[in-house]
Amino acid sequence: MNVLILGSGGREHTFAWKLAQSPLLSKLYIAPGNAGTAALGENVNIKADDFAAVKSLCLDKEINMVVVGPEDPLVKGIHDFFLADADLKDIPVIGPQKAGAELEGSKDFAKEFLFRHNIPTAAYQTFTSENLEEGYAFLETLKAPYVLKADGLAAGKGVLILSSLEEAKAELKEMLTEAKFGAASAKVVIEEFLDGIELSVFVLTDGNNYKVLPTAKDYKRIGEGDTGLNTGGMGAISPVPFADDVLMQKIEERIVKPTVEGLKKDCLPYKGFIFIGLIKVDDEPIVIEYNVRMGDPETEAVLPRIKSDLLDLFQAVGEGKLNEKTLELDPRFATTVMMVSGGYPEAYEKGKVMTGIEAVEDSIVFHAGTKLEGTEVQTNGGRVMALTSFGDTMNEALAKSFANAEKINFEGKYYRTDIGFDL
Repeated sequence: MNVLILGSGGREHTFAWKLAQSPLLSKLYIAPGNAGTAALGENVNIKADDFAAVKSLCLDKEINMVVVGPEDPLVKGIHDFFLADADLKDIPVIGPQKAGAELEGSKDFAKEFLFRHNIPTAAYQTFTSENLEEGYAFLETLKAPYVLKADGLAAGKGVLILSSLEEAKAELKEMLTEAKFGAASAKVVIEEFLDGIELSVFVLTDGNNYKVLPTAKDYKRIGEGDTGLNTGGMGAISPVPFADDVLMQKIEERIVKPTVEGLKKDCLPYKGFIFIGLIKVDDEPIVIEYNVRMGDPETEAVLPRIKSDLLDLFQAVGEGKLNEKTLELDPRFATTVMMVSGGYPEAYEKGKVMTGIEAVEDSIVFHAGTKLEGTEVQTNGGRVMALTSFGDTMNEALAKSFANAEKINFEGKYYRTDIGFDL
């Protein structure tokens, strides 16, 4: 099979690394890819949401399957674009159609879905600039801290957790009337704050059948001890030690099954990943959010633990036969440490030369924001590179990732040395 992966980050490099191991694979293309994916297939310099260019590439390279990494093309309807095109309609796309992708495309849509299907989630209300005063009144009924979420896609930056009522009101006004997050905050969801510990559960579904993939916990803040600004993710651990059989059974019965059944009941066609962001409050799992693709950097910790042939699983998703496959997992811990550019998540410079990558031992290197300039690997993003290691214990795996992070160098390099500190 000729496979096209859309995207350019660590998640897409991990997909490429995993799919390249499949005997079913003939040729791999990544658009646009990065310096790491270039070693596994052919990078093609087109944007993941340029549907016309994606079509040309699929016909030119006789692509048999498209794996969509990021959320943007899914929310914009790339799967529907394929189904509506006579030349593309028989190419399976791993990722939901536009209607299903609204689970990530609109926080309000996701909350309505959760309530409609009796899936545990925080109380909430949605507001626009028209009813700003009602928004203020709703905030006054809640206890601090206050959670404000831009309804649309805001590249992971549209969620604010604020400690004072005055601050919450000011931010709500800025989001709704001054477009703080652009069109994404034309609607804002305000929800009650839940106090607990978070984890991510990943599900692969063909729309009827599903497989629950390994759990993971990621670390979003830039600073040690989970302080400072939010990032796209500074590291991840899989499996999550507190996600025992009892909790996982609750998650499957109360959340995973009703989600897959809810998609069917609501006629939301769905072939791909469901990423369920959860919080454990007093031993009970509650949904914080849905994403409609794999997370990053969780992918770098989750996929290496899957022993089964991922391309075989994807083929079964396309054919609606996922129930015929078995999911085999590596029982060991996988830990991912993300190296980022100096200044990230605020202003940072690109084009810094990277050295020492070849010295890495006992870890898998996943490129995130990198590019090739001749033979040089250079930084090309805020999150630059992920190092994933296996171990019989979490700390054994982390020690390998940290040791290798010391070997790779580029100007302004930074990584957190406390991934897993709360476990």
